[in-house]
Amino acid sequence: MIESPPTYRTNPETIALMEAYWQDGTLRKIQDDYLYWDKIKYRDRYHSPQALWAAVKLHRNLRSTTVQFGKYRFKYVITDYMQRTLHQFDMHLGGNLGSNIGIAETDKTKFVISSIMEEAISSSQMEGASTTRKRAKEMIQQERRPQNKSEQMIMNNFITMKHIVQAKNEELTPAKMLAIHQLVANKTLEDRLEEGQFRENDEIHVVNHFASEVVHTPPPHAELEVLIQALCDFFNNDGEDFIHPIIKGCIIHFMVGWIHPFSDGNGRTARALFYWYMLKKGYWLTEYLSISRIIKDSKAQYEKAYLYTEIDENDLSYFITYHFKTMEKAYAALKEYINRKQKEVFQAAKFMKIPSVNDRMAQILKLVYDDADRIMTIKEIESRFSVSDFTARTDLKALVDLGFLEVIQVNKKKQHFVRAESFKQMLGRYRI
Repeated sequence: MIESPPTYRTNPETIALMEAYWQDGTLRKIQDDYLYWDKIKYRDRYHSPQALWAAVKLHRNLRSTTVQFGKYRFKYVITDYMQRTLHQFDMHLGGNLGSNIGIAETDKTKFVISSIMEEAISSSQMEGASTTRKRAKEMIQQERRPQNKSEQMIMNNFITMKHIVQAKNEELTPAKMLAIHQLVANKTLEDRLEEGQFRENDEIHVVNHFASEVVHTPPPHAELEVLIQALCDFFNNDGEDFIHPIIKGCIIHFMVGWIHPFSDGNGRTARALFYWYMLKKGYWLTEYLSISRIIKDSKAQYEKAYLYTEIDENDLSYFITYHFKTMEKAYAALKEYINRKQKEVFQAAKFMKIPSVNDRMAQILKLVYDDADRIMTIKEIESRFSVSDFTARTDLKALVDLGFLEVIQVNKKKQHFVRAESFKQMLGRYRI
């Protein structure tokens, strides 16, 4: 239920007002936040809301750049906020961890191994997956078979993210887009025949179920071939007019949602293609940003960014600005996460006093020290530390031999590892 903006006209008074607003800083603040009509109309006590809106639109139109997909034209404005943020992203999302985050490149896996899991969980939760983060992480770490649709969605997203990392240097084609949808939608749609297939009718609408309102009607399915090919060309080619890769990534994310080429799973596919494009363009740290977790916590703003764009002359700047803010928050969350992991490694260092205990084993000891009821598997250790089955098995067996862990034989092949009854007694021997 969003109010449409008024019609506007440009005249000498509009030009003068635009210049005055720019000089006193009013316009710069409006443009940096890229406010919509409903947030702008009460900002000036001395001029009418319509006059202020006309000045804002004039300023935006003078600075706008146009992009086209099929017969549809979209535009965007590079604001001062975007330029500042792009500079920060260019410095921090490429390069190496040593310069960006402050840890050695060799420690990358140790500190960020669970970030792909976070993205998989949050992206699925946005689409209705209801399992807890702890249970979802255990499922992925232990490679347990999904037990319901929610867990299946999360496992699909995790597999998709890993696939994208492997395919990051490839070009996007309609067939590869279908393959991505096949991965994210596997066993989660009402009709399995729709997995990895573009929609074949015009019965798909984006609905606000709370208000029983259709908020977006996608283009007719007869136009999908042209639109998808245009999107692939946009993804693969830089073109004559340079568009910053991060802005292009945001536009790709928006366009998949706007075109809505699938019966379901469009959001998950859109976010997956955004990650793919960012990795393709060298922003490798994007792999570890859980953007969907931030979007999930601000889903209303995410939806409004789509609606503002469509209602206000297909102005993509609303969506780009929102996306930049989520990326800023996701990067801050990543730094906080890595700092926490660094502290955990520091705290685990005391277990290194124990003879024959390596750094992985020390971290395993800290896990069971902090959680006496924790149950671990070889698969979980493989996933957590990105090591082989042999290495994970060797570490756990060594801790059993040292008396810190016990083995529970689940079946002929599967074993669980739990804290031994003598755990505290053994630590006491080493004054820990």
